[in-house]
Amino acid sequence: MKEIRRNNHFVPKLYLKQWAQDGRIPTYRLLVSNEAVPEWRDLSLSKIAFREHLYTYAMAKEETDEFEHWLAEEFENPAVDAIDRVVRDQRLSPEHWRRLVRFAVAQEVRTPAWFKSFVARQHAQLPSLIQETLEWSVKKLEKYHATKQPLPASPLKDALLPSKVITQQGADGQGHIGVEVVVGRQLWLWTIRHILTTTIERISTRKWNIVRAPDGVSWPTSDDPLIRLNYRGPTEYNFGSGWGVKNTDIFLPLSPTHLLHTCIGGPGWPRGVTVNRDMALFLRRVILEHADRYVFSVDKTDVSRLRPRTVSLSGYNEESAFWANWRNDQLKAEQDIRS
Repeated sequence: MKEIRRNNHFVPKLYLKQWAQDGRIPTYRLLVSNEAVPEWRDLSLSKIAFREHLYTYAMAKEETDEFEHWLAEEFENPAVDAIDRVVRDQRLSPEHWRRLVRFAVAQEVRTPAWFKSFVARQHAQLPSLIQETLEWSVKKLEKYHATKQPLPASPLKDALLPSKVITQQGADGQGHIGVEVVVGRQLWLWTIRHILTTTIERISTRKWNIVRAPDGVSWPTSDDPLIRLNYRGPTEYNFGSGWGVKNTDIFLPLSPTHLLHTCIGGPGWPRGVTVNRDMALFLRRVILEHADRYVFSVDKTDVSRLRPRTVSLSGYNEESAFWANWRNDQLKAEQDIRS
């Protein structure tokens, strides 16, 4: 059996190395078991921002890691040169900008933080969506049947959707149809692939810029580094805006002194601008507030003040157990839906 990658990095090492020195990155954990845990640790890039079997899934009764390879080949590796040119303050071609934007979009949807929000959205929205899809599908099937047209084959990406069609014959002689969907890892991966092969094409790669930090200020990053900011003022903002919402500010730190930015439908900053100190400190605070479980920063001075960590033995143990059981729980669900 082919050996698969078990440690799936949801923030690539090629990205985090901009904050590292000698292969180690200053790391601040936001959920700890007790007060004795040091606030900061310098960790190896290979030992941080990963979860075991985050992207593996069951396929033909075996596990596959094709998804992580796909992310690397399509989004990570193509962005290496572009990120390097940003850090070295070199000119970017339209292709470099395109690769940076693709990297940014992929970085948002591949994190555990996005998985958690994705699951919450699915539990709220999926039942009505399934009902609407079923009604549409039945009408389409009836049309094919009436015209005696052959049914089109499903694309491979749809074949990987973790769902099962359930049909029953009612006492009234009428047929009944339903769909069972597992809200978990494979649905998440299926959604990511859809976003990164379809939705991403509607995201403009124009009007993006690189914003520089002024002297004396550095930008951190986190385990949830892409930020969609709905900004109304220095104390009135939230992270609930979207890619298609006008005046949404989108940020991705690329180094302690470089920030990728666009403003949807707005003018944004000129390329290469150095923002003033007040704005730089505001952006620093926003990056820290948006972090999920880890902050990475070369400047440690104000991190614990701006983003106090949570000390909770029960919370820490609950989350540790969730990830310890992740592989087996997800595999069982993926195999059960196909049985």
